[in-house]
Amino acid sequence: MKKLLLISSLEKSREAVLQLLKAEYDTEPESAHTAAEGRRKALEKRYDAIIITSPLRDESADKLSTELAERTTSGIMLIVSADAEEATEQRVMQYGVFVLAKPLGKAMFLKALRLLEATEYRMQRIQQENEELRQQMDETRIISRAKSVLIRYLSMTEPQAHRYLEKQAMDLRITKLEAARRLLSTYDY
Repeated sequence: MKKLLLISSLEKSREAVLQLLKAEYDTEPESAHTAAEGRRKALEKRYDAIIITSPLRDESADKLSTELAERTTSGIMLIVSADAEEATEQRVMQYGVFVLAKPLGKAMFLKALRLLEATEYRMQRIQQENEELRQQMDETRIISRAKSVLIRYLSMTEPQAHRYLEKQAMDLRITKLEAARRLLSTYDY
């Protein structure tokens, strides 16, 4: 895990997490002492995982963890007191927040970090696939608009318009998308 953000208002909790991390990782995580500072850092920069220790001085750790889970692709770990673990887990589980109880055991903590890392990789892959699909939809929309222009202004059929765009792309050695864009610019679309 490369980029970690630790959000903790309590020095004792921060030190405990840092000790566990030092045993496994060479790099020290970035730190934030308040929810506001943590939110700002998390939204400005991408982290592999965000570790939040409860309680926070200025805001509910539950609220912050769910907000960051919705607004980032980072894996989120929320560390709470043992008596609050179950109730907290019920509130934040649907957001994909991983909850651990204090005191932290080294093996459980490191296993949770690896799970967060796996989740973060999966989220990145899904986000990349979504972007590719969005691009494909945009390209299809532009090509369809170009075909509509050909049908409307040049009285072509849909297969003729399709063939025309393909031929233009081949003749000019450009993509079908670029041929469609050029056609649309000609007709001021």
